[in-house]
Amino acid sequence: MSTPLTDPPPQGGGGSKVDARTFWQAIGCRAIGAAVVTARDEEGPAGFLALSATHLSADPPRMMVSVDLKTSALRAILAARHFAINYLRRDQEELIRHFGGKTELKGAERFQTEPWSTLSTGAPTLVGAVGVLDCQVEETIESQGTMIVIGRLVAYTATQDTEPLVSFRGSFR
Repeated sequence: MSTPLTDPPPQGGGGSKVDARTFWQAIGCRAIGAAVVTARDEEGPAGFLALSATHLSADPPRMMVSVDLKTSALRAILAARHFAINYLRRDQEELIRHFGGKTELKGAERFQTEPWSTLSTGAPTLVGAVGVLDCQVEETIESQGTMIVIGRLVAYTATQDTEPLVSFRGSFR
């Protein structure tokens, strides 16, 4: 005999406006690979902890990242017209704190704790990351205090036999 599946009662909102705290709780139910998005312009390397980096299409191969307009690295992405999405290994949780602004390190100082290289565009790429997607910016869309940056995937690298660092329900595992 099987047990019928039922949906749990709705949380938050319940027909009312969903506030920012409830929004983050809601999207926390999706498990995502922890990523740092990077770029390099004439002022040096810049990066931030990416909470929204995903594919847009396979043909053409395009990725997109959402960047708060107040994020300092946005200037470098727009000036250089590139970005790299660096998916972190399970043992690289310290980078979450550095690029998430939870340590004293700022700007280019954040790049001094791990080895970095480049692929095609010149964006910094994390050596030994689970994977790196190197993108050339094609389009930007500004909406509600956020810049959606769409880039064409031009190069990638992946490290075999590594465990990813995953964000789920507000913590990293």
